[in-house]
Amino acid sequence: MFEGFSLRRIDVGEAVLRVRTGGAGPPVLLLHGHPRTHTTWHRVAPLLATDHTVVCPDLRGYGESSKPGDYSKRAMARDFVNLMSSLGHERFAVVGHDRGAAAAIRLALDHPGRVTKLAVLDGLPIGAHLRRCDARFAQAWYHWFFLAQQELAAAMINQDPDLFYGGRYHDTPLAMGVENWVDFQRAIHDPETVLAMCGDYRAGLEVDRQHDDEDHARGRKIACPVLALWSAKDDLGDLYENLEDVWAEWADDVQVRAIDCGHHMAEEAPVELVRELRALL
Repeated sequence: MFEGFSLRRIDVGEAVLRVRTGGAGPPVLLLHGHPRTHTTWHRVAPLLATDHTVVCPDLRGYGESSKPGDYSKRAMARDFVNLMSSLGHERFAVVGHDRGAAAAIRLALDHPGRVTKLAVLDGLPIGAHLRRCDARFAQAWYHWFFLAQQELAAAMINQDPDLFYGGRYHDTPLAMGVENWVDFQRAIHDPETVLAMCGDYRAGLEVDRQHDDEDHARGRKIACPVLALWSAKDDLGDLYENLEDVWAEWADDVQVRAIDCGHHMAEEAPVELVRELRALL
């Protein structure tokens, strides 16, 4: 897994991130989602690394990165700016999936001079979701509201992580790749990681929503080109009749397309995903 990549821990000021890097060429930062770690990119990163420098961190609070307590996307964005600066990359492309997509969007909004291209996989700005929240959203994405009850949710999940995560995601070693699955299992069985992941969702309903709503009220948009990909076999497309209209509120240069796979597209459809990312990059 990740042949030719190096693995290290990098102090970015407010957190210490576990980071895997490899390849050569224009830099691209890959940000994973919940409840994964950076190893979710193991089928994508080597393909991109043939002509890009690929940087894959565990988000703060996730995997083996530190757990500083502040899990706002603004804080995560600062981590990534400092991380890429420490690696010598002043401008870079960003790909974010799920919760990593929310962090990637905040990175592009807060640091427009640093982000050259943005790919958002199965994501929207958190504020865009919550402004449209209805009974369908609450039923389909109930976990947003459950996990946001941080201490209570973590205490319940930690009684039986396999019941919650296994029952919701139906992950298997074969589908994920054995080493990726082992890393994921280690994360969801670490009580401190589970508490931190719940803190990510708590921040989402509180400070992250506030930041998105402030930007939306000012008409602030993402400055760089955006590729918004959604999984045809997941439910994002079912919740919103026209994703293009939603994205038009947040970016002027945006393409919206579906990939025929389930939610974890980096694991399920890596070749098609890389083809889309190359077209953007």
